[in-house]
Amino acid sequence: MEDTLTVYKASQLCQVSSKSIINWIEAGHIKAYKTVGGHRRIKWMDLEAFMKRQGIPIPDEAPQQAHKRILVVDDDPIIVETIVQSLEEDEFDYEVISAADGFEAGLQVNHFKPDLLILDIMMPDIKGNEVCRKIKSNPDTKNTKIVVLSAYLDEEKFKEMKSHGADVCFSKPLPLPQLKEEVARLLELQ
Repeated sequence: MEDTLTVYKASQLCQVSSKSIINWIEAGHIKAYKTVGGHRRIKWMDLEAFMKRQGIPIPDEAPQQAHKRILVVDDDPIIVETIVQSLEEDEFDYEVISAADGFEAGLQVNHFKPDLLILDIMMPDIKGNEVCRKIKSNPDTKNTKIVVLSAYLDEEKFKEMKSHGADVCFSKPLPLPQLKEEVARLLELQ
């Protein structure tokens, strides 16, 4: 049984919008906490208690955990927040965290063990091709899918990144609908 739920998962269980869940949390009707990345999480027992009080039917089976893990690495906080929020609100209920530099990204790859990495390769302390090569050559992380982002990539650079292990390359500004589609495809959810 899954102990902790995302806002999206709670909205599915209550058959309301994610915004309704957020409003109920902010009004104090549902107990929740925020992750280090600032994302709301709800304990199943707290949601269940709320549902009972409100007369919302509780599913026969408690939700099972099947989150795909995504790590977003970019030093631009606006881009990170846009991607994280978009993926967290996605129908596939991803578990998404972020890192703002290469050092933090390395720690998170080892600790969080993402299924997919979204990587800005034009950060000061990151050599994108090395990151891709390291991830793909490590037996523990070789199956991690890698989506590369850059404002300055041409077709030649894209080919080079793919030769080092990137699965997909996107130019900024980022086409979010395309990114979400590719993420779902790479994680074999579509």
